[in-house]
Amino acid sequence: PEFLDELRNRVSLAEVVGKRVALKKRGRNFLGLCPFHREKTPSFNVHDDKGFYHCFGCQTHGDVIDFVMRTENVTFPEAVEKIAGLAGMKLPAPSPREAERDRETRSLNQVLEAAAHWFAEQLKSPAGSAARKYLEDRGLTEAQISRFRLGFAPEKRGALKAALVAQGFPEKMLIDSGLVIVPDEGGDSFDRFRGRVMFPITERRGRVIAFGGRAMGDIKPKYLNSPETALFHKGRVLYNLANALPAARAGGEIIVAEGYMDVIALDQAGFQNAVAPLGTALTEDQMMELWRVADEPILCFDGDDAGLRAAGSAAQRAVPLLKPGHSLRFALLPAGEDPDSLLRKEGPEAITRVLEAASPLAWMLWTLETAGKAIDTPERRAQLRQTLERLAGGIKDPGVRNEYRRHFERRCDELFGPLPVGGSRPFDRGRQQSGRQRPGRPGSGPPRGPSTVPSTIQGQGTKVRIDADEILQKTLLAAVINHPALLDEICEDIGIIELSAPDLDRLRQAVLDISGQSGLDSETLKNHLREQGFSGELRAVLRADVYQHSGFARPDTALEIVRKGWDGAFGKYQLPILSAQVREAEEAVARDTTPENQQRFYDLKKRLYELQQKAREWTG
Repeated sequence: PEFLDELRNRVSLAEVVGKRVALKKRGRNFLGLCPFHREKTPSFNVHDDKGFYHCFGCQTHGDVIDFVMRTENVTFPEAVEKIAGLAGMKLPAPSPREAERDRETRSLNQVLEAAAHWFAEQLKSPAGSAARKYLEDRGLTEAQISRFRLGFAPEKRGALKAALVAQGFPEKMLIDSGLVIVPDEGGDSFDRFRGRVMFPITERRGRVIAFGGRAMGDIKPKYLNSPETALFHKGRVLYNLANALPAARAGGEIIVAEGYMDVIALDQAGFQNAVAPLGTALTEDQMMELWRVADEPILCFDGDDAGLRAAGSAAQRAVPLLKPGHSLRFALLPAGEDPDSLLRKEGPEAITRVLEAASPLAWMLWTLETAGKAIDTPERRAQLRQTLERLAGGIKDPGVRNEYRRHFERRCDELFGPLPVGGSRPFDRGRQQSGRQRPGRPGSGPPRGPSTVPSTIQGQGTKVRIDADEILQKTLLAAVINHPALLDEICEDIGIIELSAPDLDRLRQAVLDISGQSGLDSETLKNHLREQGFSGELRAVLRADVYQHSGFARPDTALEIVRKGWDGAFGKYQLPILSAQVREAEEAVARDTTPENQQRFYDLKKRLYELQQKAREWTG
């Protein structure tokens, strides 16, 4: 931790960001177009003196290490190494255990690279003639064979093993890398891949970590992958990601096909931003990898039953992970076609048409629940509404969850007609509402987690819920507007709050824009905001009911009390967010017990404990 703190202090965030984003100075901060989503109006703020960036458009937030990880698509250790090089700092010496693990990893990389070279040589040899003909029949050029480093594994039990042992690689290393199998019944080990066209599988930097082998005859299985190893975890890797990254970043779009040959066919036709999962349904880890590259990856699956099942599985798995701006699109090919066959029949234009007609995730989810199903009775319609409500309820992000509820409600109303006044709508549960509702429309049901404290008022004979989250957000804004001396301390906290109302978000941005001015007092700040057209927003925030909720935000409160009240209120706001992050970090440790995952889990647990203490002390 001490090394990382020193690293962040030594490197200028604005300088690192400025290599990828055109930044303009605004007060003490910098502003530019966000590199993580498409926008025409700059909303990407870089706070160089505080060492963090925040985008008000897509809510991306982080420090210099996060920025390098996201923009260069590298791991945490790789980002630290790059930034340390910029800062002229020497990395701390690894522990003996970490050093040994690093040596093992490098050794496995070396043996896999040697195997890839050997397979490529076999493809060029007389023994590889059948494999070469297979690839030629599939329309592959020499350039494509070279770009994807394709090879051939001869139909011999020990040919690869003998070649690599002769190069000095021990047999145990061949076993650990998955290249060689030890029979359960005992006896000599033998080559895993035999009589197959070989597809090297690389990590994001292009280093070989595994292989896929494609049988040329009727051998089962048709495709065979390397087993899980210290380097290779099938559910986390995307085939061809290293090759696809430059085109995907340049165009802001990435295509997901079903298999190796689909990817290679698309690449050869000019779609060089294509990747594929490794013989399984798209996993959550692979989706997160895709979202690091593009906001809405396009899933381009075959137009048969298997392709539709794969698309449906991906849609269901994506639901809990959805965040504002992050989703999936689905480009379904004509029945019986895959990318390769469609390209052969109709050329690249046909693929372009399919991609341009890609449908959003919400359409796919609706289609999965309605296509081919009888919904002609009240009971079946009620069941559909219930199913869609359960589906929307599985989305963790509250904003996206509410939008899906509204979307499904509209689709049901279009299909069946709206419910009569007084009818029960499952979609209303959990919806964030404020103000008056139409008679007969129930309130928002269960509160949204520990930070919501529901209350009721009377309106036209109907009880209406007020979501206290909005009051809490107004409280935090009122505190800084009445006490701008706090801005320098809590600038980052203000920047990361997700405000539910667009007018509050605009007010917050205006406050941050003005915050760089020296000697700023409350009246000067308010006058600036009124001049910029925020009079109505100020009245909404600086109201008696806001102060009634949290007296520390009043203009006449002592600064120390305001500071303590802010810490407690902000802690209460962060509790559900941080609790979710702790759960995710704990799951990451369970999947992969690396020092980085453990450290993140411990840091988040400590932060959660501190926030819980502050929230208990807060009397707001």
